[in-house]
Amino acid sequence: MMSFRSGVRSTLALAASSLAIQAVAAPPPVTRDAAFVDTFREIVETDSSITTGSCTAVADKVEARLRKAGYTDAEITRFAVPDHPKEGGIVAVLKGSSTTARPILLLGHIDVVTAKREDWVRDPYTLIEEGGYFYGRGTSDMKSLDAIWIDTMVRLKGEKPGAKRTVKMALTCGEETSGSFNGADWLSTNKRDLIDAEFALNEGGGGLTDGKGLSEGGKLTVLELQVGEKAYQDFTLTATNPGGHSSQPVPENAIVSLARALEKVHAYRFPLQFNDTTRAYFARAGAMRQDETGKAMVALSANPNDAAAEAVVNKDKMLHSLLRTTCVPTMVAAGHALNALPQRATANVNCRMFPGNSPEQTRDALAAAIGDPGVSVELAVRDKPLAKSPSLDPKITGPIEKLAARYFPGVPVLPSMATGASDAVYTGGAGIPTYGVPGVWGNPDGDGVHGLNERIEVQSLLTGRAYLYDLVKAYSY
Repeated sequence: MMSFRSGVRSTLALAASSLAIQAVAAPPPVTRDAAFVDTFREIVETDSSITTGSCTAVADKVEARLRKAGYTDAEITRFAVPDHPKEGGIVAVLKGSSTTARPILLLGHIDVVTAKREDWVRDPYTLIEEGGYFYGRGTSDMKSLDAIWIDTMVRLKGEKPGAKRTVKMALTCGEETSGSFNGADWLSTNKRDLIDAEFALNEGGGGLTDGKGLSEGGKLTVLELQVGEKAYQDFTLTATNPGGHSSQPVPENAIVSLARALEKVHAYRFPLQFNDTTRAYFARAGAMRQDETGKAMVALSANPNDAAAEAVVNKDKMLHSLLRTTCVPTMVAAGHALNALPQRATANVNCRMFPGNSPEQTRDALAAAIGDPGVSVELAVRDKPLAKSPSLDPKITGPIEKLAARYFPGVPVLPSMATGASDAVYTGGAGIPTYGVPGVWGNPDGDGVHGLNERIEVQSLLTGRAYLYDLVKAYSY
């Protein structure tokens, strides 16, 4: 669900616009590799949406490419469950020479959000290159990174000498659809040893332009390293009444009771919270800005009790969300007939919980805010893992920053926390610290992710390939 979607785009754009970014050295040359682009094309053009496509078909094609590169049966694991045969995934393991260094894991989801041809300007399942961009469903979220991971595994297989550290790749299904078979969850629960790693690299990081792609004369303004994310949790609010004939209304009405409850949910503000990542982000991103909000961000990072600074920061919806758990009504259903009093009214409230908060704590806070025992608040899905924020470990951040200085000279690297969610919730919950890496970049408009005419800049894809290959080598050699 997150490619370049850590939720910091607008502030990073404003912050970076106030900087005079000067290149201190020419970045390494980046070439266009035909085999890599062909890999990208093949997986984009294989529909892997849950409604009309098949992740298993993508995994088939990935397996074929790995086997062509020399991977054996012992190095490839396919997985699926009988009731979800089209939602299978693949794990590849390239064993390193070291007996002490723990593996690293390259994580990616291969499913995409459904796209309807009649709504798009171009066929969403045909990779089209136009105006310096690749268009197609999944080009940004996240088959660009999938293709880079596949290409990395193929290239590493041919490296002599080989890596010291074992490198693993897990491409899974189910990230884009809550409640479906989720391969990252299944692997973390059932095949933990197969994907065991000291840390994992995942989607969620990236870069941001000033509003135009580099091929359009724009510039890259900031890079982000995602370190942690909120946890996704839905709650079901339910109000019930005996019902009756609509010609004889009564004071108790399930729809009205639910409406009052939703008004209170809408008005409720969870308390402010910081962790190491968000405090560092507010301090550093705030210092980059030359406006009232930037000054308030810095002040708040130093003193979370600064009510005046919080009031300024809360005017920005993204910054407001970074500071707390948020809950919002997203769906309602009520009544059973046009001429009858409602017997039941329900609503879905979608919450994004700040790391460290449990679903039960959040449920209790909602129930207290509603203050009506006639409206129940229940977890829509139970036993979901909680997001665990990894540390800002110099062993992880050091190579990222060092290579960023080579490939993106003068561009700052900031830690960020995602307001959305990814499969890192499963791997992180299983004890594998998971980071969203920079490398590829996008534009502040979102490049059509989850929407129409999704795209990625060609230069972004090719540079991301080069940067991330060097990053994996820096960790594994």
